[in-house]
Amino acid sequence: MRAVLVSEPGGPEALALAYLPDLPPGPGEVVIHTAATAVNRADLLQRQGLYPPPPDASEVIGLECSGTVEPVRAT
Repeated sequence: MRAVLVSEPGGPEALALAYLPDLPPGPGEVVIHTAATAVNRADLLQRQGLYPPPPDASEVIGLECSGTVEPVRAT
């Protein structure tokens, strides 16, 4: 998957496009085939180093997206 990462706190120059492996969903998670993403205030603050992600959360920028949810299999 393509992802936007923050190399260090700062302005837009601190953003970097990266290619990361697709991860299987964990308990209570789904896979979304993303069609569009957005940047919101929390993302901007995270980029500036003013809003750290919660423990165990992804550091990938982009808290909002739109797309199609892959069918969920019962376990």
